[in-house]
Amino acid sequence: MRYYIVAGEASGDLHASNLIKAIQAEDPGADFRGCGGDRMREAGAELLIHYKEMAYMGFWEVFVHLSAVLGNIRRCKADIMRWHPDVLVLVDLPGFNLRIAKFAKKHHFKVVYYISPQIWAWKKGRIKQIRRDVDEMMVILPFEKDFYEKNGMKVHYVGHPLLDAVSRDLPEHPDVRRFRENNGLDNREIIALLPGSRKQEIHAILPNMIDVAERFPQFQFVLSTVSWLPKELYNKYLRNSKVQRVCDQTYPLLANAKAAIVASGTATLETAMIGTPQVVCYAGSELSYLIAKHLISGIRYISLPNLIMDQAVVTELIQHDYNMARLEKELRLITENPDNISAMKAQYKALYAKLGDGSASKNAADIVVKSAASPLPD
Repeated sequence: MRYYIVAGEASGDLHASNLIKAIQAEDPGADFRGCGGDRMREAGAELLIHYKEMAYMGFWEVFVHLSAVLGNIRRCKADIMRWHPDVLVLVDLPGFNLRIAKFAKKHHFKVVYYISPQIWAWKKGRIKQIRRDVDEMMVILPFEKDFYEKNGMKVHYVGHPLLDAVSRDLPEHPDVRRFRENNGLDNREIIALLPGSRKQEIHAILPNMIDVAERFPQFQFVLSTVSWLPKELYNKYLRNSKVQRVCDQTYPLLANAKAAIVASGTATLETAMIGTPQVVCYAGSELSYLIAKHLISGIRYISLPNLIMDQAVVTELIQHDYNMARLEKELRLITENPDNISAMKAQYKALYAKLGDGSASKNAADIVVKSAASPLPD
């Protein structure tokens, strides 16, 4: 069978790669093509577009790069028509993928959506489009199943795929001494810095992360970088700083860290699963922030741990609250106050229990393979 998969950022690439491996176990002769990243390529997919050409964050940023976004959509549509897959698997990325879903449905391709757009937070009207254009919806957060069912759509809750990734890639017994030696670090406890994997995030979020390190000389601050972004992007902010860096070692870094400062996104859930106390931050262009604030209704949190638990498990410093005074205060609370640390870790355990049994990729693969082999719905 032919599987065309579209993922648009680092987390989507990770989950899509694990899905590919699970599909291969059921369909050894499977062919994969689509848009994604290095992990998908390593798993066996032929890429049309790398996600680094697709990862734009915020309304203003997307508007500025609109011609590139639309060009990528046209390329993807043409490639689907040429390759003619048995099923199209769309991973998150709603601004891009819902357009692809509409096109695919019009041309009689089967459409499976893996990792739902966050329409429960904003643009709830998209449920009508999803009902029309998506044959199978697979969700990874417990409350999403209720949302779709209340809106009259059949949905599959498969569990959260991060359980698969973390359990596979996390060292069973982290060796902090070896981690420090391998990365040229000293003996002080580590504070992990995770500013995201998109250029816009790094520009908006990294400066405060680096500056706050000066106020905690008892710790060593270590920046998590990704190999596909140029080193110069980080160098611009690390100049004259004592902050160290590691590349493509997010899980080992978190496993050996006392605490972390994490950009809002999938990494907040990874940090929680690993058990590292964290402060969550978000910052972007003022215009994008104002638009998002206007459109999002009825949602009290932006980080995944808080959304899933429906309470403030971790502190969120958003836009104007993401300043040096608040950041220093919140970081001290999770490095110097044992009661706060214990309470957060207890909430992490409850969160972990809500996310399934670690078989999300297999559950999703069962649905995708079945869809690929089945006739088109009426």
